[in-house]
Amino acid sequence: MAQEHEIICEIRGAAGVVVLDRPKALNALSLGMVRELARALDAWENDPQVTRVVVISTSAKAFCAGGDIRWLHDRGKAGAHDDMLAFWAEEYILNHRIKTYPKPYISLIDGIVMGGGVGLSVHGSHRIAGDRYLFAMPEVGIGFFPDVGATYALPRLPGAFGTFLALTGERIGAADAASVGLATHGVASDRMAELADALTGRSSIDDILAGFTLQRGPGPLEGARATIERCFGLAELSGIIARLQAEADRGDAFAGKTLQTIATKSPTSVAIAHEQMRRGVDLDFAEAMRTEFRIVSRIAHGHDFYEGVRAVVVDKDQAPRWRPGTLAEVEPSAIEAYFAPLGPDELKLGA
Repeated sequence: MAQEHEIICEIRGAAGVVVLDRPKALNALSLGMVRELARALDAWENDPQVTRVVVISTSAKAFCAGGDIRWLHDRGKAGAHDDMLAFWAEEYILNHRIKTYPKPYISLIDGIVMGGGVGLSVHGSHRIAGDRYLFAMPEVGIGFFPDVGATYALPRLPGAFGTFLALTGERIGAADAASVGLATHGVASDRMAELADALTGRSSIDDILAGFTLQRGPGPLEGARATIERCFGLAELSGIIARLQAEADRGDAFAGKTLQTIATKSPTSVAIAHEQMRRGVDLDFAEAMRTEFRIVSRIAHGHDFYEGVRAVVVDKDQAPRWRPGTLAEVEPSAIEAYFAPLGPDELKLGA
C-alpha cells in the first residue's frame, strides 16, 4: 500500500486490482500514487496469477480528477521546478507503460475523469463508463495543456472531436464519450461494484462485460457533431476561430457559445493545444509523450500556468490575467519553442 493509503494495489483472484483511495481530493494523483501503480504493473506483468488489471475508485464523485495541480503550483512558485518535472516525467512514463501493457487494463469510470485521470484510463484496453461519467481535458483553462498522452489520443477521435475537446476543455458524459470511442463500454452505476467483483474471476473479459453492458442513446453533443467537424477540422487555428464566428453569425448558438468558451482560456494554451493536435496525428505514442515533456518543461518556467491555478484553485476569483491576453498576440515562434527538443533532458522511456 502507498503512504497514507492513497492507492491500494492488490491481487484479487485473477486480477491485479488498483483502488484509487484519495476521495477528499477526488483522487488527484500524487507522486506516491504514480510510483505505487508503476511498481504494481511491474510486479503483475510476469505474474501468471494476474490475467488482467482492474482500476476502480472509492469515490462516488470521481474516478480521478487529475494531477495535484495545487502541489505543482506551489512547488513552482517556490522555485522547485525539478520537483515538478520529476512528477511529470514519472507520470508520463506511467502513461506509456499503460499504453504498452501486455495484459488487459480495465478502468471502471463512474464520476469525474479529467487530466491525469484520463492518462490513467484512456490508454488501457477497456474504459467502462458509468452513469455519472464526466470526461474533460480542461487544461487550457488553467494555463496548461492537454497532456498525459492527449497528444496521441485526441487527434485520433473521429470528426475533429478531439481538437474540440482540447481547445475548449468541454465536459462530456458517457453517451458522447462512447460515440467517439473514449469509453469502450457502458454500465449502470449501481452495477459497477458487481462488475468489479466479476472481473476478478477467470471468465473471459468479453463474456463478463456482455452481461453488464448497456447501450446509451445519443449524447447532448450529437446534434453539434457536424458543426464541430466543419470548424475544428480546419488546419489553422485562425481558420477554426473564423469558421466558428461565421457559423455563429448565421445563428448557430453552439458555435457562438464555443467561441465564448475559447475566449476565456489562456491564448498561449489554446495555441499549444492546437499545435499538439496538428502534430499528434502523425506521432507514435512514445514520441507524443516526449513532445509533452518538452512542452511541460517550458510551461513550468512560464506565467500562465501559475496565473491559471491562482485564479481557479488558490484565490478562486475566476479572473486570470493571461500573458499575452489574446490569440492575436500569440507569436507563432513562441509556440514553436515549446516543441523544441530538450537534448539530454528528453523524457527517457523504456522499450
